[in-house]
Amino acid sequence: MSFASHMDLALSLAAEAAAAGEVPVGAVISDGPRVVATARNRMREHHDPTAHAEIAAIRAACATLKTERLTGLTLTVTLEPCPMCAAAISNARLARLIYAASDPKSGGVAHGPRIFTHPQCHHVPDVIDGIQTQAAEAQLKRFFAALRSSSL
Repeated sequence: MSFASHMDLALSLAAEAAAAGEVPVGAVISDGPRVVATARNRMREHHDPTAHAEIAAIRAACATLKTERLTGLTLTVTLEPCPMCAAAISNARLARLIYAASDPKSGGVAHGPRIFTHPQCHHVPDVIDGIQTQAAEAQLKRFFAALRSSSL
């Protein structure tokens, strides 16, 4: 079995988020090579704390496929999902989670509450981390450095 990732597309979506003043996170839901849904962070734009890229991508994929379960599909995202998004990934029954940068401060997969390890978590996706980490980390560092310098 060969491995393919849609991280380049996710990084492009993250760049769009940064250009719009959002934290640069992009997400892609795919069925092998076929892209089912894409999204980026839009919390400020929508005035919605749940408008994370992962949640928006899950909603779009479910609407496209007319189902609440995304069994067999892969979510590729530029940053380790937070606890809210990790729970949504589990509830959507995504088969695979691929992410780039770790998030020691707010992550919910490898850091923090580690949602997929809880007994209440009924579905655990395969997790692949560290795909194009440097590119995702560079986007995040540029965004937050610019944010800090503009608020001085």
